Amino acid sequence: MTLKELELFYLLCENPHVSQLSRKLELSQSAISLAIKSLEKKLEEPLFDRLGKKLVLNERGRIFKEKTYESFLSLRDAENFFKEAKISGILNIASSKTIGNFILPQIIFDYLSMYKNIGINKEIINSARIMQMVKDGQLDMGFIEIICKDEDIIKEILCEDDLIVVSCDESLSNELYLDELFSKKWILREKGSGTRDVFLREIADVTRDLDVFMEYSDFEEIKMLLESNPEIITCISKVAVLKELKAKQLKEIKLKNITIKRNFYCIYHRQKYQSKLFDSFKIFVANRFKSL
Repeated sequence: MTLKELELFYLLCENPHVSQLSRKLELSQSAISLAIKSLEKKLEEPLFDRLGKKLVLNERGRIFKEKTYESFLSLRDAENFFKEAKISGILNIASSKTIGNFILPQIIFDYLSMYKNIGINKEIINSARIMQMVKDGQLDMGFIEIICKDEDIIKEILCEDDLIVVSCDESLSNELYLDELFSKKWILREKGSGTRDVFLREIADVTRDLDVFMEYSDFEEIKMLLESNPEIITCISKVAVLKELKAKQLKEIKLKNITIKRNFYCIYHRQKYQSKLFDSFKIFVANRFKSL
């Protein structure tokens, strides 16, 4: 049964004259009659007694109205809500740690402050897991920091990210060859991290000479260790240590002959329905990333 059939049924309950209702709604009498007959056919029982040109609600019609009217009103309210509230709904998204910890929180806060009737569920997981969840339809949108080659997934570049080498050791020159830093205790992100993968790929020729002293997954952990131990060094996204660099708690060591960059991506399934909320949030995020 359709909302239109139900609407005509309830209107006829109030005014059983089909001709009068026809003029009021600017519908033909036959269209109204066909809608009511369609509803009765689906219920397999008549809801009205036909008395001449007038329809009189019968005992089955009265119980049907009593049991369904409140639900009909709720459905009609929901329909009106979606017509009026063009940007509404709940998005399920996930992001890599760098993006999720240092970029997205403010963007999501600002977006939620602009619109009512929306929700955003966000997870922070590694990029590989995000790609799989997008492919499986578990996420509406993902934000990752590694290249995605899956043909089922749309990839849109948000911005370029700089990976830099940092330490608190003031005795280090501002620009060195990588092998001049091999005596340091290198701490890298855990295996599977986009930051780690990009860094090791860029220094592939000398990776075997790099002694990884320790791994970390939490940004605050590594920043605390870096600030307290001059012998420690790491490669990290610049956005993750901007505050510490400005406060001169950490310093950037530029590598001679090596520049490490990567892209941040927004990804979603090729067959994903792009609602107004989906499009609006995607555009909002893309514009904010451009200003980083």
